[in-house]
Amino acid sequence: MADLQDELHAAGEAGELDPPPDTTHAGPGKRGHRPPGAEPITPGDGGTAGDHPGGGRTEPDGDRAEDAARATEPSPESSGPSDELAEAHAFLVAHPVADGYSGLPWVLRQLPRYDLELGEGGVDTDVPRMRKGHIGALFWSLHLPEGPTGERPVDATLEQLDLVRTVVDAHPEGLRLVNSAGETTDARNRGRVAVLLGPAGASAIGDSLGILRSLQALGLKALTLAGASWAGESGLSRFGEEVVREMNRIGVLADLSGAGEATVRRVLALSRAPVVCTRSAAGALRAHPANLSDELLAALGQARGLCMVPLTAEQTGPSVRDVADHLDHVRAIAGPECVGLSGTYDSGAAHPEDLTDASCYPRLVAELMHRGWSEADLALLTWGNVQRVLRTADFTARAARDRREASTARIAELDG
Repeated sequence: MADLQDELHAAGEAGELDPPPDTTHAGPGKRGHRPPGAEPITPGDGGTAGDHPGGGRTEPDGDRAEDAARATEPSPESSGPSDELAEAHAFLVAHPVADGYSGLPWVLRQLPRYDLELGEGGVDTDVPRMRKGHIGALFWSLHLPEGPTGERPVDATLEQLDLVRTVVDAHPEGLRLVNSAGETTDARNRGRVAVLLGPAGASAIGDSLGILRSLQALGLKALTLAGASWAGESGLSRFGEEVVREMNRIGVLADLSGAGEATVRRVLALSRAPVVCTRSAAGALRAHPANLSDELLAALGQARGLCMVPLTAEQTGPSVRDVADHLDHVRAIAGPECVGLSGTYDSGAAHPEDLTDASCYPRLVAELMHRGWSEADLALLTWGNVQRVLRTADFTARAARDRREASTARIAELDG
């Protein structure tokens, strides 16, 4: 415990964003300042010098470097959408997107061949488009498609987990599998997209805390609680509460998208680590089972959780402006430290116009700049809030393991 206290003292309060370093950044409206949560990007080892996650590719020297700089600098003689888009690209080079949900693993299972490094036409997300969209980290969902799949959930989840590892190993210049805030930042600084495993569906643990721990040991970072017998409309059962405590102990994030209100409120009260909603927008703007009411958004903000707004036409609307409306609303109700982004690409969902694949994030950031979002709030939205949640979950797990042994509880014993 003393080691943990020392680390907390050195790093500040658990979950607090890092102080801005003494470096300069030509961001929107400010010079010589990097907002909280932003870390410098350095060239990677083993990759091409100047590669950045999310597509920022700079030349080492000479006229080409000057040309690249001019390409991302807004012209002082003009203003308009093109200038805001260039400014968005420049901002995202320093503050890439941490995307909360990708359905890529299941889609890749259906493809006989693919190459994500060169570009893959059969998916919404490949390395070139992630670079163009300035994605620095991405949660790869282990969810199963709705309806019968012919596979048992635990088996199918393990198959997808194995597939993700195989895909990442096959694309070492573009992807890196990570499991913590520090590893995520390191991957980004080395010019790779950080791949986080999860969320998986609640059925993936087979009502077994032992299987939950095994999946965590294999890299699982988030588990969706919706749809479990122990996390229904009436809230958490006794076993469900034990699942949440064990998730806190081992550092697995609780994903509450799609969960009933009683379950959301009970998890918010019980969990010592921040919770996430990996695919939830504002219910006040658009009715959808996974969208959150203003009351739940306020409760999520009070608990310092994270609402990751999906870029889907069904949940947010058919245009970039509709998505920005949801982001404005969530920020206003939950607070700027509790809103994030969830592309939800390769999930089978229809996407708003101009946000059709993983390359389109600059268009959304340009719209938010047009609406007057501050550089600090944008940096939290794209990168800082996910880092804060990952960091706090890691601290919470280390503290919990000092106080609590691995639970051996069984659902039959607690729920009958």
